[in-house]
Amino acid sequence: MFLSVTGDDANGDEGTRTGRRSIALRTAGLTLAGLLVLAAGAAGWAYWHLNDNITSVDIDHALGDDRPPKPVTTPSPSAPAPPGEALNILVLGSDSRSGEENRRLGGGDSDGARSDTAMVVHLEAGRTGATVVSIPRDTLVTRPSCPRSDGGSTAVSRYAMFNSAYAVGGPVCAVKTVESMTGVRMDHYIEIDFSGFARLVDALGGVTVTTDEDIADDDSHLHLKAGTHHLDGTQALGLARTRHGIGDGSDLGRIGLQQKLVKALLDRIAAQDLLTDPAKLYRVADAVTAGLTTDTGLDSLSELTRLGQSLQNLSSSRVRTVMMPVVRAPSDPNRVVADEPEARELWESLR
Repeated sequence: MFLSVTGDDANGDEGTRTGRRSIALRTAGLTLAGLLVLAAGAAGWAYWHLNDNITSVDIDHALGDDRPPKPVTTPSPSAPAPPGEALNILVLGSDSRSGEENRRLGGGDSDGARSDTAMVVHLEAGRTGATVVSIPRDTLVTRPSCPRSDGGSTAVSRYAMFNSAYAVGGPVCAVKTVESMTGVRMDHYIEIDFSGFARLVDALGGVTVTTDEDIADDDSHLHLKAGTHHLDGTQALGLARTRHGIGDGSDLGRIGLQQKLVKALLDRIAAQDLLTDPAKLYRVADAVTAGLTTDTGLDSLSELTRLGQSLQNLSSSRVRTVMMPVVRAPSDPNRVVADEPEARELWESLR
C-alpha cells in the first residue's frame, strides 16, 4: 500500500527543512563571525606583540642640533617626484651578552656590549640603488663628547677604537661618532643582536654563501671548507663574526664575508613570497623585531613596513658593498685609520 503525502503534511515537512537550513545558516554565520573576531583579535595581538618587540632610542632628542645638516634637494619642476628620499642608515650588529641565547651565541658572559659590525647603508632617492659601507671596528677615530642618560657627557677621546663609542655611550654615541668622522647625517639607526640575527636567518630558511677559502675559527665556532654552503642561523652568525680563521686574522678579512652575507640575505628575502604565507611572514617579522633596536623614527611596525615596501624592488645586483678606505695605523699595526682623501671622497658621495 502506497501512502502519498499531500496538503498540510507536505508543507509541514518543507517548513521543517527550511527551518533546519535557516538554523544551519545562522550557525555557520555565527561560527564565521566568531572566527573573524578571533582572527582580528589574533592579528591585533600579533601587531601589538611585534610592536612591543622593538626597542627604541630617541637619538634626535639626545643629539639635538649638534649634527651634520640634512641635505636639501631641489627637484626639477618637470621631474616626477621619486617614491622615496635618499636615506642614510647606521646599521650595527651588537655583541650584547644580555640574555641566555645571546651569551650562548656570543661565547661569553660579560654584561657589556660593543658594535661588533658597523655599516652605513645609503639608499638612493627612488630606491634605484644602495651603497653599503663597512666601517672596520678596529679603526682609530676621535670619539666626540657624547651625552649620557644621566645628563652628563663622555669625554673626547683621540685615537679611540671605533667600536668603543657604543661601549661608552650606546647607540647615541655610536651615531654621533659616525657623523663626526664622516660628516654625513644618519637619518635612522638600526641595531640587531646575536640572537635576533640568527633567528632571522632561521626564519628565512637559511642562506647560501660561497667562501673562497677554508674557515677554521674556534672563537666563532665556525669550520667550513671552501665552497658553497647553505647556512643556518648559528652558522651565518659565525660567518659574520669570524676573523681568526681567515686572511691575516684582522677585522678587514671578515668584512668581505659580511658583505657576501648581506647580499645573500637580500637574495633570500627576494626569493620568498612572504605575502602569500602569513605564517612565515609572522615568523620573519617576529625574528626581525625580537632583537631590534631603532631610533624613534622606525620604532613601529608601520614605519618598518613602509621602509621595507620602499625596498621591494631593490635587488642585490643594485647594492654596492664597499669598505671605508683604511691604512695601517702608524702607532699600532693591529689598528687602522681612514685613508685620506679617499675616505672623505666616499663619504661626500653619500651626502
